[in-house]
Amino acid sequence: MNSRTLDTSPPAGRTASLDTASAYWLKTLDRLERTTVADPAIRLLQRGIRSLPLGGARDLLRGRPLGHPVHPVLVQVPVGCWLSVSVLDFVPGAHHAPTTLTAVGLAGVAPAAVAGWVDWADLPAEQARVGLAHAISNVAAVACYTASLTARLRGRSAKGRLWALGGMAAVAVSGALGGHVAYRRAVGTHAAAW
Repeated sequence: MNSRTLDTSPPAGRTASLDTASAYWLKTLDRLERTTVADPAIRLLQRGIRSLPLGGARDLLRGRPLGHPVHPVLVQVPVGCWLSVSVLDFVPGAHHAPTTLTAVGLAGVAPAAVAGWVDWADLPAEQARVGLAHAISNVAAVACYTASLTARLRGRSAKGRLWALGGMAAVAVSGALGGHVAYRRAVGTHAAAW
């Protein structure tokens, strides 16, 4: 019996590359949190959203009955559909399912976006800045998936696949930004009382 232990640690070069990418990402987020360029627009948008006459719907959109924000729950529809599109686009013979899933994902955007904006309206400046970048990434994703659906409905499945890949890249960036906002909200010193 071999008494040697199996070394499962990644090669040094791979770890260094991952550390470098992580440091770059965190430095970018730090800069984004400190950039005040969009603050006047952010304050105006936040005031406008807070002034909407939503009544009891505001508490529902914020997830009070659940005890946590509802936005992360609602994003599962578009993200899940679009991730499935990315898988099915590489399955031979699967033409109708990706088109349907693209459309269902687009239909699920509105409730998730409304809940996200209601949450965002009460965030402190640092989180609101990253949250705005998260929203812009989502707009890019929706634009890509709208173009993908249009191409697929016109019989241009290859073009639809390319737009979907661009959309998935935007979703990945958006998810990373949204995760940062959520993490900062949960453990940050400036956690917003929702």
